[in-house]
Amino acid sequence: MNGPVPLPLDDLELSFRVSGDELVRRSVLPSGIRILTERMAGARSATVGFWVAVGSRDETAAERGSTHFLEHLLFKGTPTRSAFDISVSFESVGGEHNAATAKEYTCYYAKVRDVDVDMAVDVLADMVTSSVIDPDEFEVERGVILDELAMADDDAGDVGSERLFESVLGDHPLGRPIGGSPDSIRAARRDDVVRHYRENYRPQDLVVTVAGAVDHEALVGRITAALRSAGWPDTEATPVPRRPTATAELSQGAPAVVIPRPLEQATVMLAVPGLALTDPRRPTLSILNAVLGGGMSSRLFQEIREKRGLAYSVYSFTPSYSDAGLFGLYAGSAPRNAVEVSKLMLDEFDRLADDGITEHEFERSLGMLGGAAALALEDSDTRMNRLGRAEISTGEFVDLDESLARLARVTSEGVQELARELRSRVLSTVVVGDVEPALFDAVVAEPVATTPPA
Repeated sequence: MNGPVPLPLDDLELSFRVSGDELVRRSVLPSGIRILTERMAGARSATVGFWVAVGSRDETAAERGSTHFLEHLLFKGTPTRSAFDISVSFESVGGEHNAATAKEYTCYYAKVRDVDVDMAVDVLADMVTSSVIDPDEFEVERGVILDELAMADDDAGDVGSERLFESVLGDHPLGRPIGGSPDSIRAARRDDVVRHYRENYRPQDLVVTVAGAVDHEALVGRITAALRSAGWPDTEATPVPRRPTATAELSQGAPAVVIPRPLEQATVMLAVPGLALTDPRRPTLSILNAVLGGGMSSRLFQEIREKRGLAYSVYSFTPSYSDAGLFGLYAGSAPRNAVEVSKLMLDEFDRLADDGITEHEFERSLGMLGGAAALALEDSDTRMNRLGRAEISTGEFVDLDESLARLARVTSEGVQELARELRSRVLSTVVVGDVEPALFDAVVAEPVATTPPA
């Protein structure tokens, strides 16, 4: 494969070879359903994913948390399968099944042996198309989700991450927590969630991806039969358009916040607006991230943990979405060291922006990123996810060789230039723990807000 492969919504049949000579096939059914497969030679298992391009960012103010709520409910039963039946279907064959609600998509997935792929397709299709959403089960699951939110609120990392997204992204829908809030979940109405289901789980919304031991033609026939038996219409429809990718204008929330918690460790998170998913500088950002905080040889790890022993966990991170992103730094330290650790993280960010990276760091990061990408592709889960995100998010398939070629085109000068640009953007700081807010005024050069304990 030379270069990325475009995935036009009006191209009904595609097939191409990727790195390692694996065959990828894509079919768009008349109803608008898109099916993508990647057959892995020698595989005795497969990972199956049913995707819809709806996530927490797509909710109205009154719907917050409903996408995640709906994800839970689709496991609770259909007219032909109870929740127990769904679990037994997978567990009795040693399979795995789960789901993930993200900010821009929801995916229901399973990993099974090759002989059980038909079963996985049947069950997942039944869940996605024919959920009962029983009123009693709705109330039971409301309590489960409230417990899930309470568990997250006990996790300083989760608390800090949600507040950081809110701070960096302001009132952008990506700044909302995926699970909603306890108030929004208590206020959720079954009728509203059912409407959300009917409006966003249509044939033209659905993407099915399978990687591993899979026969494309047989899979297309199986999915067609499963969806027909579920009563889905055979009427023709065009797949839903992908999201616009123009970079959004952001209005930052509170730039610096301390959330007091009586904890043994302080969670320190710093971030600036990053790059959108389709930004051509994403490979450059990957190199920057690897050098600054991408492993045990990174600058942050070496300076803060290895040399000074001030933190157990320290790293940088780069979440990207269709029209926005973050570039962030994280450390967990003793509360008495939180201010010093914050300053050290910013010092390393500044040093990279001012002085750039060394040739050795550049070569090491290329090797790390290329090797990690190649090793990840040994797993059908990674390949299934790659298919789904390519179809839903970017509209192009990028294989390993093309990813490596893009990294090889990055220059040290480009890394420094991007570091300077990111460092010039407005910084957000979130600290969770037993620390004095006023101590951080000097770090962020402005008064620090305090969020009362929950």
